[in-house]
Amino acid sequence: MTTEILSNEWANDLLLFSIYLVSSLLLLYLGKWAFKITKASINPAHEMVEKDNLAFSFAYTGYFAGLLLAVGSAVYGDSLGLLTDLEDMAIFGLLAIVLLNLSSLIIDKITLRKFSIWKEITEDRNAGMGIIEGANYVASGLIIFGAITGESGNLLFGIYTAVAYWAIGQVLIILATAIYNRFMPYSLHDEIEKDNNAAGLAFAGLIIAVANLIRNGLMGDFASWDETLIEVAYETGIGLIILPLIRTLVDRILLPGRKLSDEIAGQEKPNVGAGLIEAFGYIGGSVLIIWCI
Repeated sequence: MTTEILSNEWANDLLLFSIYLVSSLLLLYLGKWAFKITKASINPAHEMVEKDNLAFSFAYTGYFAGLLLAVGSAVYGDSLGLLTDLEDMAIFGLLAIVLLNLSSLIIDKITLRKFSIWKEITEDRNAGMGIIEGANYVASGLIIFGAITGESGNLLFGIYTAVAYWAIGQVLIILATAIYNRFMPYSLHDEIEKDNNAAGLAFAGLIIAVANLIRNGLMGDFASWDETLIEVAYETGIGLIILPLIRTLVDRILLPGRKLSDEIAGQEKPNVGAGLIEAFGYIGGSVLIIWCI
């Protein structure tokens, strides 16, 4: 009798798992079509297969990583019953896809406004630009994940808080990248124009690190606007102060006797490894900050 009960439970769990998995894959498929609609002039298969365009592969992979995070926000959390779960997945999954593509448009037009981004990626095959664009998608996915997860009371208020949280995250990521550009010893625009992949990697790491901090501040059940805003401002503010210090420590520990900024932009052939180390410093730093808060 016990074996029969366990068998029925496993069969039920497997059925539910299959339904949720298929629903999630459907949302990812819709996200793929959203990219094709918003980038109608670009043929992904042509870029990746016929042109072997590494820059596009970085950006396109980043889009799907961000899409996975964004769609995951509609799947993540405790079950409220199959029908309610599927309804929430449909509504918030589609909302996540819209917000992800809108995030890309906003960041491209504000943070990276000096670049002809997709020209750099598809025509010039600028891998540094592709890395940054991919990181923008991942960062947007992280922010959307934080904005949509958690309980908000009812469906309409949940949509409202998700969009509001997402908007707050966009403002913070724009401010953070502006501060980064202001205090870096080299011009990000000039370095990316020179196809400096090391500079692209370093900047990508910062974008993802700041988005990770914003995500952590936004996650959780809604209590009050004041509490949420204070939490997000607190974690993002600490990040903007501590991340440069952690980067300096990484510089001293992993690259003693050298400066990362000199390796990235101070020589004829940029050191991509140094850019990767700086990106790790930022992302690893954001993880440590979240663990310690």
